[in-house]
Amino acid sequence: MTRQGPSAGRAEVPLIGIVDDDEPVRDSISSLVRSAGFRAAVFPSAEEFLNSDHVHDMKCLILDIRMPGLSGLDLQRQLRGMKDSIPVMIATAHAEDEVRTRVLDQGALLFCSKPFGDEALFAALYSTMSRCKTWLVRRRVRIYVPRANEL
Repeated sequence: MTRQGPSAGRAEVPLIGIVDDDEPVRDSISSLVRSAGFRAAVFPSAEEFLNSDHVHDMKCLILDIRMPGLSGLDLQRQLRGMKDSIPVMIATAHAEDEVRTRVLDQGALLFCSKPFGDEALFAALYSTMSRCKTWLVRRRVRIYVPRANEL
């Protein structure tokens, strides 16, 4: 299921995917993503994401690690094999050092421990998108990340 922010019709606004089996977490992260000025698409499983029409539209994915079926780690491995790899952020309640090292070694740009605050998500999104600055420059996208006192 896809939920997009008010600027959903504007193709230049990056689409951020949220893949998490916990519906309240998906909804919360989606709301935060949209409040930061991005579009959001939510998926309850890695399989549903892979079977969606949005795979090649994503500019970033926020993945949970432990999900029924295909795990976030498995999805991350599959995405690395794609021609246009999607930047991945891991958001998990299972923040063991071994897991953190593994996902970062596999190419995740960021690793966030749940629960995390609004500011942490905004900073992580901005950091992830700025690492893709060739895409940002090419598209001339302006991303607004509100300051904590503006929230």
